[in-house]
Amino acid sequence: MSGPLGFVLDLLFPPKCVFCGKVLDSGESGFCRRCQRELPWLTDGEAELTGEFFSLCAAPLRYQAKVRDSIHRYKFKGRRGYHKVYGKLVAQCVHDHLDGRYDLITWVPLSDRRKRERGYDQAFLLASAAALELGDVAVETLRKERNTDPQSGITEDAQRRANVLGAYTPVDPELVAGKRILLIDDVVTTGSTLSECARTLRTMGAEDVVCAALARAR
Repeated sequence: MSGPLGFVLDLLFPPKCVFCGKVLDSGESGFCRRCQRELPWLTDGEAELTGEFFSLCAAPLRYQAKVRDSIHRYKFKGRRGYHKVYGKLVAQCVHDHLDGRYDLITWVPLSDRRKRERGYDQAFLLASAAALELGDVAVETLRKERNTDPQSGITEDAQRRANVLGAYTPVDPELVAGKRILLIDDVVTTGSTLSECARTLRTMGAEDVVCAALARAR
């Protein structure tokens, strides 16, 4: 926010680094210079992952240390404002790895129950912010009709796949048919959730599905 109100708010609530919590110095935006140097960035081929039903997933960061703690605050501690900074990072990653490979941007949705508990859908906020940076909008294509156990608490890959099987249903197949879809989520581990969403999108007639996430756990 700019202008007098923004100046007052910055005095009362100085902007802090979303990763380490340090008050930002002049010229820093979203995260501090130290985190910019030291975060576990994924570059070139490291940032890319292939999977079942999606052709490529790209993520700019490893899900560890400060990144893991920051995303935990975003998802479970009400720090929903982080989505703007995260969106810029995801948008840059999309530009670097997925440019020209999609026609429509969407996200991995939360179930209604989980959204009520949390108060917001973190993947929707992230996708909306990234889309804005890319000069686009995020469109709802899927709903999560069945509440599932958190994937983070399941260690076996087969169990993770079974946990989300059939959990997502189409919203508007005509919107997806013949399109290349960019599917956005906050964290990718084995890719089971992305694969299940991509499978559903392909049953709706999607030509291709590529994915982006803020961080990758493996």
